[in-house]
Amino acid sequence: MLTPNTCRSLSGRIGAMALGCVTLVSAVAALALPAVAHAQAWPNKPVKVVVNFPPGGAADQIARAITGPLQEVLGQSVVVENKGGAGGNIGGESVARSTPDGYTLLMSSGGMVSVNPFIYPKMSFDPSKDLVPVAAAARVKVFLVTKPGKLPGDIKGFIDYLKANPGKLTYGSPGNGSSPHLAGEMFQSEAKVTAVHVPYRGAAPALVDLLAGQIDFVFDPGIAMQHVQAGRLTMLAVGSMTRSPLFPNVPTLNEAGLKGFDADTVFGFYAPAGTPQDIVTRLNTEINRIIATPAFKERMLALGGDPAPMSPAQFHDKAMEDAKRFGAIIQAKKIVGD
Repeated sequence: MLTPNTCRSLSGRIGAMALGCVTLVSAVAALALPAVAHAQAWPNKPVKVVVNFPPGGAADQIARAITGPLQEVLGQSVVVENKGGAGGNIGGESVARSTPDGYTLLMSSGGMVSVNPFIYPKMSFDPSKDLVPVAAAARVKVFLVTKPGKLPGDIKGFIDYLKANPGKLTYGSPGNGSSPHLAGEMFQSEAKVTAVHVPYRGAAPALVDLLAGQIDFVFDPGIAMQHVQAGRLTMLAVGSMTRSPLFPNVPTLNEAGLKGFDADTVFGFYAPAGTPQDIVTRLNTEINRIIATPAFKERMLALGGDPAPMSPAQFHDKAMEDAKRFGAIIQAKKIVGD
């Protein structure tokens, strides 16, 4: 039976419980406020994009094609900083060690995750753990390009020349383990030819020396297109499974008899591990919108590449798929980083 004392006791307990609930709700709301404020505040200062290769290369050009439109939608400056060296590791590490607040990003070839751990066994950071994929940007093809006059102007004649002159030709690349270097190694293995590899600190310096006749050929990541169109260089083949719409008469190496030859790589953006998911999602959404625009598609066509919209998870899966493909040639050829 309820008595006045029992009722007063229950009333006190209920009051205490209610006060406790109010306190708990207030605490939860207080905890949620920083996250809400964070989502609303970002970005409130300039964003830096580190390109881990020198100016003029594919990564640099892709970054600059995206950062201009990106700063318009974010309402803050997006500044590109080139930090090349060690196959991209110097720039990659600088981002991996940055504060994960959305204000420092990395633009890199997919080789940062799919290649570098194979050729740099003692890396000072783990790109698969210390970086998170944000957004893919473009699938970059490579093109077998030579200087006209000295060598045969068709792929069959070029391969026959290499077979007749083993080790006498040189080819340049942006550096050991770069996708153009791996394309060169894959080409030698599948065509059963040999040439001397000359690593550079970026694709642009290699192109300069090809134009000057200091090296004999390159697997170009798209920056030589204007020179091919002007007749200063000759494109012999495409190192992908599909031809380039810019050069529809140039065969793929697969068509030339190197079955399954595919040296494509995907370039994209990464952030330091721990970057808030809402920022990653926002960046992925905005970058995917930018790369779907006609202006970006036209820019990539000029590089011989294609826009590659992906979610962060799809970008990660693509890197893991490429790691199997490139890892096999790296291990077979015992390729090591600079």
